[in-house]
Amino acid sequence: MEVVEREVKVQVRPALRGRPKRRKAPKWHLVLLDSDTHTYEYVIIMLRVLFGHSVEHAFELARTVDKRGSAIIFTSHREVAELKLEQVHGFGADPLMGEDSSGPMRAVLRPADDGDDE
Repeated sequence: MEVVEREVKVQVRPALRGRPKRRKAPKWHLVLLDSDTHTYEYVIIMLRVLFGHSVEHAFELARTVDKRGSAIIFTSHREVAELKLEQVHGFGADPLMGEDSSGPMRAVLRPADDGDDE
């Protein structure tokens, strides 16, 4: 039996220090916009049902929307924020306003690139 010797070159890479860093998926704010055709009660109920906020926190958010014109009500990754946006838009008109309600509350998504993760 004949033995064949081959020259094998091995390239050695420097060891990685720790694990490679993963990029975090960017977060998005769901911003509720002010409306004159929705009551505080409607907004509080919607925030409690869709986001699990306490009555107190939901009231503070409703007041912020009323005074400032908008408020961040939820922050998450884009897919989850889009789902919550659809839920806000699907919550329907304010039954307490009757025919004066213009449909569901309006909300928008904005990148949470400012480091503010309320």
